[in-house]
Amino acid sequence: MPAAKNKPTEAGREERGFGRSGVSRRQLMSMAGGSVALGALLAACGSDDSDSGETGSTGPTGSAMADDSTAQFGKGDVGIMNYALTLEYLETAFYDDVAKSGLFKGGDLETIRKFGGQEAEHVAALTAAVKQAGGKPAPKPKTEFPLNNAGQVLRLAATVENLGAAAYLGQAARIRSPEVLAAALSIHSVEGRHAAVLNTLLGKTPVPDGPFAEPAAAGMVLNAVQPFIVS
Repeated sequence: MPAAKNKPTEAGREERGFGRSGVSRRQLMSMAGGSVALGALLAACGSDDSDSGETGSTGPTGSAMADDSTAQFGKGDVGIMNYALTLEYLETAFYDDVAKSGLFKGGDLETIRKFGGQEAEHVAALTAAVKQAGGKPAPKPKTEFPLNNAGQVLRLAATVENLGAAAYLGQAARIRSPEVLAAALSIHSVEGRHAAVLNTLLGKTPVPDGPFAEPAAAGMVLNAVQPFIVS
């Protein structure tokens, strides 16, 4: 059946970061313990007025590795997974709210739904992985996002995705399971591709940290997303 008029071609999907990649949900669910850090707010928050960051690091900083803020979600890898799950809840809720806002149509709306669907798959995989590891999945928080106009939403989306990529990197060195690390990095790459698309749409560089991505400590990430959680 011919593609709908507003749907991008396969080539277009590749150009906009819609190609298939990353570990499957079944693979992740089969892994006991692990991490898939998610949320995406810090890198863009810290570099909103700059198009590039030329002082990137080659790996997680000492502060990111020493931060044990994930312990509030559980011990070890279970805590890291629940931290990631909490962030994924936020991303999924954000894209769902944006899709319902009426601010976007056509191909733009399809992009939003595509990104949201991928985040929802991350939620499902992490939930199953936490249970398989013997843990209790973190509860889904109530959220609220400022959705006043398309420009504001686009900037927030880029902020969210950039932070998600930074959050993944901040937990990489703390993951104990090699298999889960591989899965986490594959999902991290999807977050990074989302961020690159959004950065480009904003007229910014797709790699704001330069040649080496900057990690974000869990405590910093949780503080960044706190304004969107309704108590």
